[in-house]
Amino acid sequence: MRIRVKFTKAGPLKFIGHLDVMRYFQKALRRAEIPVALSEGFSPHMIMSFAQPLGVGKTSSGEYFDLDLAEGTDFSRDSFLEKLNDEMVPGISVVNAVEIPSDKKNKGMALVAAASYTISFRKGQITFPENFTKVSSNSSGVDDEPEKSEVSGADGVQIQFLSRQIEKYLAQDHILVTRKTKKSEEESDIRPWIYEMKACMLPAGWKTDHPQNVEAEAFGIELLVSAKSGYNLKPEILVKNFADFSGIGLAEYTVLVHRNDLYAEVDDDANGKHFVPLDKLY
Repeated sequence: MRIRVKFTKAGPLKFIGHLDVMRYFQKALRRAEIPVALSEGFSPHMIMSFAQPLGVGKTSSGEYFDLDLAEGTDFSRDSFLEKLNDEMVPGISVVNAVEIPSDKKNKGMALVAAASYTISFRKGQITFPENFTKVSSNSSGVDDEPEKSEVSGADGVQIQFLSRQIEKYLAQDHILVTRKTKKSEEESDIRPWIYEMKACMLPAGWKTDHPQNVEAEAFGIELLVSAKSGYNLKPEILVKNFADFSGIGLAEYTVLVHRNDLYAEVDDDANGKHFVPLDKLY
């Protein structure tokens, strides 16, 4: 039997790398006495695979790994979550576990097509252009006063500026960036990899309990981007390119990346092609 486990990662654990997260779960599964299937050979190991490793310095509400349970295991979602969460440390928790098909094509790492992110900015470390309160609304170059925002005060003006600039940014036919590969650097057109991008107010709870344990601005950017193998768009590259385009200044370590979820792309008669979280496929 194979199950897919969804977990969160926040706070100081953002500094823990992928391999250490994997070792942590292996130890937690043993302590919780979960009957895990082992590989054959002289050095048996747990049969588990992560959908897409999260970069160091990022937090997440939607990380996944697939786990094979021992033959004949009677799987109970509630019991599994309770046992494993009893072994978790602050900053990491298991939020879902579902049974999935055991064939290779249904492995999480093969299914990931997109990822959603909430980008926030460390308080006082982002600067806007001097004239950002006057946003150009036409191609003539004449600056008009911004329209009324649903969010009042300075945050409302900043969100409106971001919204206008995002609209202009996405109107480009091509957005070229230089990406590092394992062997060299290459120029890529990332415009087809940006599915959604919009300015937003951060969740209310983040004001006092930010996932990264920092004080952040009240506004941010929500993203839905490609996460396919070979076409994985890192949000920090996109945000840096957008900031340069918009004349926004970002001090070092200003951009805070939180991954909301990972998605598979499905195609059905009712909805056509759309994205579904990895734990909602079955």
